[in-house]
Amino acid sequence: MSCMSFRKAFPITMLSLCAWMGTHAQDTLSRQTVEIISAYKPHLRNAVKINFAASPLAADTAAPRLAYNIPAQNLFFTHSPVVLQPQTLSMDTSLLLGTRNYVKAGFGNFTTPYFEGALGFGNGKDGLLNIYGDYISSRGKIKNQDFSKINLKASGIYGLGNNEVYGSFGISTNEQYLYGYDHDLYDFDKKDIRRSFRNMSFTAGFRNKEVNDLGINYDPHIELNAFTRENKVDESTLFVNLPAEKAFEENMKIKLNVLAHINGYKVNNTSLKVNNSLFQISPSFEYRNDVFMLNAGITPAWNNSVSTLLPNIYSEVQLEENAIVIQGGWVGRYIANSYRTLTGDNPFIADPVFLLNTKEMQYYGGIKATVGSHFNFNAKAAFIRYTDMPLYINDGTDPKDFLLVYESHLNDLQIHGDMNFIKQDKFSVTAGVDLNYYSGLKDNTQAWGLYPMKVTGSIRWNAMDQLLIKGDLVSFSGAKALNGGLEKTLNGGTDLSVGAEFKINKMFSAWIDLNNILNSKYEWWYRYPAYGLQAIGGVIIRF
Repeated sequence: MSCMSFRKAFPITMLSLCAWMGTHAQDTLSRQTVEIISAYKPHLRNAVKINFAASPLAADTAAPRLAYNIPAQNLFFTHSPVVLQPQTLSMDTSLLLGTRNYVKAGFGNFTTPYFEGALGFGNGKDGLLNIYGDYISSRGKIKNQDFSKINLKASGIYGLGNNEVYGSFGISTNEQYLYGYDHDLYDFDKKDIRRSFRNMSFTAGFRNKEVNDLGINYDPHIELNAFTRENKVDESTLFVNLPAEKAFEENMKIKLNVLAHINGYKVNNTSLKVNNSLFQISPSFEYRNDVFMLNAGITPAWNNSVSTLLPNIYSEVQLEENAIVIQGGWVGRYIANSYRTLTGDNPFIADPVFLLNTKEMQYYGGIKATVGSHFNFNAKAAFIRYTDMPLYINDGTDPKDFLLVYESHLNDLQIHGDMNFIKQDKFSVTAGVDLNYYSGLKDNTQAWGLYPMKVTGSIRWNAMDQLLIKGDLVSFSGAKALNGGLEKTLNGGTDLSVGAEFKINKMFSAWIDLNNILNSKYEWWYRYPAYGLQAIGGVIIRF
C-alpha cells in the first residue's frame, strides 16, 4: 500500500475503533445491576445452651433426719429391783468387767454358804455358749426359818448368716419352810411345813440380726416351764410369742405380735385340774419423726375363751432439742398368772384351787428428760384399773400359810418417778419411787398384801481401778393384812445394803456384802420377819 493510501485509511480505522470501544463500554455498564427474585431467606440457627435463671434457687428448709443410735457410755445398767422376801436378800453379783469364766465363793452368818460360777465358750461371732450356776442357803434365829436356792442355766446363740438361733435350758429349786406361826401354841413337824419348788425351763427362738430385703424384723420364740411342788403339785406352761415388724420409708412402721399362754395345773392324788389359757393378737401402726412418735393399735384377746378388746395407744412429743419428752397413753394388757408366778410373789401361799389372769387398763401421762450428758429422770402419773387382781390373806384355820383371793375390781392411782446419774464406768446412782392409792374394791375391804409406797435406790462407784463400792436401798410402807377376820396394818421397813470388791490381781479378788445393816425386823408378809443384819464375804477367781 502507498503512503497516500495509508494516510487515508488510518483515520477511518481509529474512528471505527473508538466507536467499538464506546459501544462495548456502554454494554458493560448496563450489566452492573442484577435483580434476583427468590423465596429462600437464609438465617442463622439458634445456639443450644443452658439458660441460667436470673435469681438463685429456693433454699431447702427441711431439716435432715439425724437419728443417731449412740450406746450408753457406761457399764452399769439399770435393772428392776429384786422383790423382797422374808429371808436374806439375794447376794449381789460381782462386777465382772467382761470376764466370762469365774468362780465366786463365800460364807456368812446365819450359816450362809454362797457359791456362784460361770463358763463361756465360743467367739461370740459364729456362736456362743454360757453356763451359769449359783447356790445360797441360810438358817435364821427363828425355828424353821431356813431356806436354800439353787439355779443352773445354760444359754447359747448360733449364727446363720443374717439370722441367729438362740435357746436356753435351766433348772432351779427353792426350798423353805412355813415358819410364820405362833411357836408357843404350835409345834409342826418339819416335813409338814416344807415347801420345795422346782422348775425346769426351756426356751428357743429365731431372729434376724440385720433387716432383710423385705425390711422385716422378726423374733419368734417359745418358752416351756415344768413346775412342781414336792411331787404334790404339777404345772406346765407353754408361752409362744411371735413378734414381727416392717418399716415403710423412714417414719412409718407396722408391727404385729401374736401371743399364746397355755397353762395346765393339777394337784396330785386329787381330782383338781385347772386349765388357764390366754391368746392375744396385737397389730399396731407406728409413726415417728424428729419430735413426735405415735403408736396406734388394738389387741383382741381371748382370756379362757372370753373375748375382749384392749387399747394400745401411746405417744411421745420431744421438746427443746430432745431434752424433754412429754408422754401419754391408753394401754391395756393381760397378766398371765400361774402357780409358778404367784409363788414368786408370795412363796408361802397354799395350793390354789383355781387360776385367773389379771386384766390391766392404764391411762397415763408424764415427762422424761435428759439434763446434761449424765442425768436422766422420768415422772409419770397413771390411773390403773385391775380386773381379777390376786391378793393374799392369812388362813384363819391354818395360820402358817396364805390363801389366794381375787379382787374383781381394783383402782390404783399411781405416781412413779425415777432418776439415774451415770458417768461411764466410774460412778452411777439410780433411784425410784412408787406411790399407790387403792380404791374401788368390790370383793375385799382392802388391797391385801399390796404396798402403798416403795422407794428403791442403788449406787456403784469405782473408787479406783482395783476397788468397787456399792450400795442398795429398799424402803416401803406397811401393807394391809387380814388374819382370821382381823385387819392389821404392817409396819414399814427399810433394807439398806452395802458391799465392796477389791481386785488383788487379774485372777483373784476379795468381796464383802453387808445386808440389812440397819437390822430392820420388817415383815414383807404378816408373821414372816426378815433375818436382820447379815454379813457375807469371800473370794472371786477369774480364769
